[in-house]
Amino acid sequence: MFRREKKSVSPDSSPGNEQQQQYATNYYDPDIARPAAGDYDEDLHVQCPPHTTQRKMVAKIDLRVVPVLSILYLLAFLDRTNIANASIFGLREDLRIVGTTQYNTALTIFFVPYIIFEIPSNILLKKLKPHVWLSACTFAFGLVTVCQGLVQNYSGLLATRFFLGVAETAQRRYSFFFGSTSLAGAFGGLLASAIGKMNGMRGYLGWRWIFILEGVLTCVVAILFYFIIPDFPEDAKWLSDEERTYIQNRLRKDQGRSAAERSIGIRDVINVFKDYKIFVGGFMYFGLIVPAYSYAFFAPSIIRSYGYTPIGTQLHSVPPWAASFTFAMIVAYFSDKLKHRFAFAMAPICLAIAGFGILITVHDDRHLQYGALFLVTMGVYSAMPVIVCWFSMNLGGHHRRAVGTAWQIGFGNIGGIIATYSFLPQDRPNFYRSGYSICIGFICLSAASCILYAGSVLWQNRMRAKAPTDLGLTEFEKTEKGDMNPDYRYLL
Repeated sequence: MFRREKKSVSPDSSPGNEQQQQYATNYYDPDIARPAAGDYDEDLHVQCPPHTTQRKMVAKIDLRVVPVLSILYLLAFLDRTNIANASIFGLREDLRIVGTTQYNTALTIFFVPYIIFEIPSNILLKKLKPHVWLSACTFAFGLVTVCQGLVQNYSGLLATRFFLGVAETAQRRYSFFFGSTSLAGAFGGLLASAIGKMNGMRGYLGWRWIFILEGVLTCVVAILFYFIIPDFPEDAKWLSDEERTYIQNRLRKDQGRSAAERSIGIRDVINVFKDYKIFVGGFMYFGLIVPAYSYAFFAPSIIRSYGYTPIGTQLHSVPPWAASFTFAMIVAYFSDKLKHRFAFAMAPICLAIAGFGILITVHDDRHLQYGALFLVTMGVYSAMPVIVCWFSMNLGGHHRRAVGTAWQIGFGNIGGIIATYSFLPQDRPNFYRSGYSICIGFICLSAASCILYAGSVLWQNRMRAKAPTDLGLTEFEKTEKGDMNPDYRYLL
């Protein structure tokens, strides 16, 4: 989706034009992909090829790029969380994981290199082409996953989890494909239920086959995608010469408008963090990461406590994930159609709180408890993409968007470390009340942050509407200010 700053429009006092006026001064143009054929972009001075439209061009690119990146993220999340499925098939007993927090430590160690190696990963990505770097990293974490199925002790498990975090650093470059998270959860449970029946084959227990087969699948896909992942518009063979020229010109003009041609310096980073909304946006995401990873890592253990067999546990883990994917798509559709984010973030959050509320109070009705898991997944995994999209769209200019989104995702992922210790083995006799309480607390933190953020953008929009807009700023100065430009209007 392209973003650009539109020219200011004259004020209109009629209520019906209030929302239209707000979007006219925002960098995000929700109708950019739906112009008429042969449309000439007067703002960027780029002519679309006569045989197509911008909408068709966007759809063509999406069909080539989005499925590939979504599959890669699905495999990354699958290899990251399949340890939860493996634990149901005897991983803890076979590796003699007897300590109260040893299993949780194995989950935590993944996040250490996942955070530390982000900067080296970015440097290498600039030196290597995307298809080389992404395919290599995908193959690497597939290979490490296979090795995870061959370890013979707890130390080996810790080592493979650490290197899995190193290999998956590149996945943060496209971590916005949240829909793949739900699909990975559903696919992982279904696959684990089938692989679990291989228990004892070739002398390997079922948990080892989960790692081995899913790792091999990742390696095979990585090899195939080496030849499929597009690098840059000029390298895309599925675009005509006219289309490649148009996309290159469009990106060049659009990046120039957002000041992307200038490198980000330390002063840019400092200026971004002078805006308190940046910190609020981080806590909006951080509050949901804790319950999201808590469910991903411990859902099989929670479902197993309802009395299901290991195979039954894996099968029962699939429907909540599938429901969350469907609900997330519905929420995303109506949020985009109505051009609104706040309500579509708060409604799923309330749904998740209701689900955890049931889980923390009801302990004698496994059907009701199982139903509550649907509310949890549908709520948490639907609100996350809305919050990230909302925050990113309100960051005007390349520098503020790059720094702001990196901060939100990077700070939010710290919640993954907290999540790994939210459900401890000794809490199972107490129905995991502590874990559910932690999740409710962090979801409420996210809700409070969303309310504060919504109030902030509304207040700033009203202040800017009352203030004079003609301050004599040049186009360059407006571009440098990004969303701090007095002409800019935030989205609610």
